[in-house]
Amino acid sequence: MNSHRVSTTVMLVLLLISGSSAASWWNNNYTKTKHPIVLVHGLFGFDQAFGIYNYFYRIPGALADDGATVYVADVSAANSSELRGEQLLAQLELLQALYGHQKFNLIGHSHGAPTVRYVASVRPELVASVTSVGGPNTGSPVADAVQTVAPPGSFIETVLAATATALAELIEWASGNDSAPQDVLAALGALTSTGAAQFNQNFPEGMPNSPCGEGAYAVNGVKYYSFSGTRTVTNALDPIDALLGLTGLLFYGEANDGLVGRCSSHLGRVLRDNYKWNHGDQVNQAFGIRGLFTSSPVAVYRAHANRLKNEGL
Repeated sequence: MNSHRVSTTVMLVLLLISGSSAASWWNNNYTKTKHPIVLVHGLFGFDQAFGIYNYFYRIPGALADDGATVYVADVSAANSSELRGEQLLAQLELLQALYGHQKFNLIGHSHGAPTVRYVASVRPELVASVTSVGGPNTGSPVADAVQTVAPPGSFIETVLAATATALAELIEWASGNDSAPQDVLAALGALTSTGAAQFNQNFPEGMPNSPCGEGAYAVNGVKYYSFSGTRTVTNALDPIDALLGLTGLLFYGEANDGLVGRCSSHLGRVLRDNYKWNHGDQVNQAFGIRGLFTSSPVAVYRAHANRLKNEGL
């Protein structure tokens, strides 16, 4: 009996040691970057809706679980790249004052890409890296088409602007930031090819010098990266896919994610531009639904955080 108790005790100790080792292996600081990660949403985006639903669905938690310090920015759902950039800059300065952070790794999805690019251009000393995820860095044919159908000053533009502004204000109310200014027409203008071209003249860092090429990997001490997808309809159960399938037709055969073309997504070091994702899949929307046998967006963000960590960022 005594020998049995000793054996049982030894087994329990071994199990505890094994469990401790497994926990240590799992919590291995895989995503623990030197500088905090800040996620920035796109047009009609939010940080959290009703305090529970993330725009970057399940991504912040997955990054934090393995060591990253993660913040989700709260900028206007619809406004110009520059105004959204100023809002983001104010939030970074506040985080710096509160917690002593010296720099940040900025990851912007969709319109979040030019938003973070603005901050890196005007305040590079605050930014360790910029990552564009499905960013319309040379504009979007969808925005061009909307502006063609609803030309400036027209009745159609007035109706569309009023409807879209109401949507943006509803989104802001749901995310608890109903004081943020909304300007749908400024947002639309920023996302057109003409608006993007003007923005790139003013803030050229990381932009390719040749069509569909790569841009400078580092400018003013800031490293630039990008990744994106080239599918429109990836899962019939995803409510986003029907709309993206329609808007994808506006690209006339160019590989795209439903809102942004493959080449337009390029910025700095192009990590990959052909994930089997659409524009929603890039932030794990909606509710994590995506195509079968496609890369997990959560895993891709984790791998990128590990890349930033290994590069001392």
